[in-house]
Amino acid sequence: MENLLSKEVPSWEYPQYKGGMRVGLFIPCFIDQFFPTAGISCVKLLEQLGIEVEYPDEQTCCGQPAFNSGYKDEAISVMKKFHRVFSAYDLIVTPSSACAAMCRVFFAEAAPGSPEAATGSRVWELSEFLVNILGKTDFGASFPGKVALHVGCHGRRELGMADAAMTLLTNIRGLQYTPVPNVDECCGFGGTFSVKMAGTSLAMGRQKVANILASGADILATTDLSCAMHFGGIMRHDPALGKMDTIYLGELLLRHD
Repeated sequence: MENLLSKEVPSWEYPQYKGGMRVGLFIPCFIDQFFPTAGISCVKLLEQLGIEVEYPDEQTCCGQPAFNSGYKDEAISVMKKFHRVFSAYDLIVTPSSACAAMCRVFFAEAAPGSPEAATGSRVWELSEFLVNILGKTDFGASFPGKVALHVGCHGRRELGMADAAMTLLTNIRGLQYTPVPNVDECCGFGGTFSVKMAGTSLAMGRQKVANILASGADILATTDLSCAMHFGGIMRHDPALGKMDTIYLGELLLRHD
């Protein structure tokens, strides 16, 4: 198996799931608006394992756009809302490693020792929740094709969950994994970075697209749909580069082709 971890990734102490724990589902803003089936896949996978998932309707953003743009006070205001909504849950699952990193890593940086940081510490990206907390690595999925994997910078660097995603992917029957060249290079999205530094972001994204297409895969699985918005948009707006369909990893785990 390809080792997708860098030397700098943290070592997390994963909690043990026990029956009766309350599990909340956090669906980031962009997934709610553009990729709702990713959130649905989280619910289906967890319910397959007998876990009742709760979705609090009053949830909003995790505050990452404001925090990454240097608006700390505004970010903390959003964090306080997140805490009010999710503080009652023992574990919180999200289909976004970027937002999971904001909650688990950067809440504590923005407000050390705060109740918000304590709630954020219980947020886990779906792949690491399934593999490292539940110990579930095989959902009996099948997909007869060549598949590449994209794990974004936050998932790789802050969370260290790329190997969990790879474990889930390579347990899909009939799947042929095809590595992306220079897999650890950033796609250039970076949230507001893609707006403030559009030229640099686009150049990075075009290089990432070239690497993805060079893998020779039929489809790209990802744990980071924010990245997929970026390089997917590049492929749509410049067909000469080539095209590859992208799917959230959780959705691929439900396939039985």
